[in-house]
Amino acid sequence: MTCRAFNKICVIGLGYVGLPTAAIFASRGVEVLGVDIDNHAVELINDGKAHFVEPGLNILVKDAVAAGKLRARTDPEPADAFIIAVPAPVKKGKKPNLKYVKAAVESLAPVLKKGDLVVIESTCPVGTTDSASIWMNNTCPNLSFPHNTDGPCDINVAHSPERVLPGQVLIELVSNDRVVGGVSVACGIRTKQLYSIAVEGECLLTSARTAELVKLAENAYRDVNIAFANELSLVCEELNIDVWEAIRLANHHPRVDILTPGPGVGGHCIAVDPWFLVDSAPRQTPLIKAARFVNDGKPISIARGVLKDASQLGVTNIACLGLSYKADIDDLRESPSVDVVVELMKDKRHTLWIVEPHSMKLPKKLQNLGTVKLSSLDDAIAECDIIVLLTDHQVFKDINKADYPSKRFIDTRGLWK
Repeated sequence: MTCRAFNKICVIGLGYVGLPTAAIFASRGVEVLGVDIDNHAVELINDGKAHFVEPGLNILVKDAVAAGKLRARTDPEPADAFIIAVPAPVKKGKKPNLKYVKAAVESLAPVLKKGDLVVIESTCPVGTTDSASIWMNNTCPNLSFPHNTDGPCDINVAHSPERVLPGQVLIELVSNDRVVGGVSVACGIRTKQLYSIAVEGECLLTSARTAELVKLAENAYRDVNIAFANELSLVCEELNIDVWEAIRLANHHPRVDILTPGPGVGGHCIAVDPWFLVDSAPRQTPLIKAARFVNDGKPISIARGVLKDASQLGVTNIACLGLSYKADIDDLRESPSVDVVVELMKDKRHTLWIVEPHSMKLPKKLQNLGTVKLSSLDDAIAECDIIVLLTDHQVFKDINKADYPSKRFIDTRGLWK
């Protein structure tokens, strides 16, 4: 197959990874079409605005749209490369839900042509990229795909997972090394050519299945380490020991680096991806499964502790500081902070005052409930007897507990330590 330049790229899915990816390629002078089913997001992007908070993204989108290099719509157009960046969540029973990935690749049927490249960026179970090649072959039987041939094919297919941290996405999309897994060697080489347009880190070539496993292994590794810290915090609570001091002292050992405990694990990756490994190899993953149970159980443990304190103090007003899953972003996906609030809501005797400086409204699962209200920080502290820090936003750091001697402060993040 003759190699050609990437004059136009189509990014399917304009969320926390897809839109930054589209904007960065557009900033390199490539024509980029972003595709999303959310009409509101499409309209905002075409007005030069991002529909979520990420440092530097608004200005990058604005400049790319103004330069005529980035636009958005709800269905794809012909392009030289297609990047799939749609969600791949888990469904009931912690089973992978690939309906969005399947729908995205099948939506390419009217526009795929010989010489195109399709890259799955969505984090998926091992074997998904091979399945995507089959799905596209079923909808485009006149084109050849790499899953069923050792030689040249019409469409190249690969997996290259994102490895970015919210709050630093634009920096890390460019600077981080990139794992590139082709369904065939030729697919991997072609994909490396694509990312070389924007990525300054090293592009590491491997197979699609290995690339899928690498991303899952990275997130499962982090989940297990977080679970150890969270379990240690439960042990320290049981033994009446300051977990923050214990971890600080333990980390003086030259080969020990215990992470910071918190209310659980959130985000679209770490809270979800380990289940893909468990589903693929249930007998071989007892440690990964146990880590998931520890981290998923932490919000329940925190809520029980808060309600116990409220009962002992005889108070009803509780302030919950922060809903996003990490500091200084607006991302509520799989947020353990939200899960803590949901658990607290089960006791109807209390009123919850929610402070989330990065959101103007409560998420759907917390709306239309008389016992939950969105509040300013000042009002929440003034009206509540128990103050629970759930997300370590910078704006909360300057709270001086000594100024409120009559109030009970519960710090799940160690921000005030």
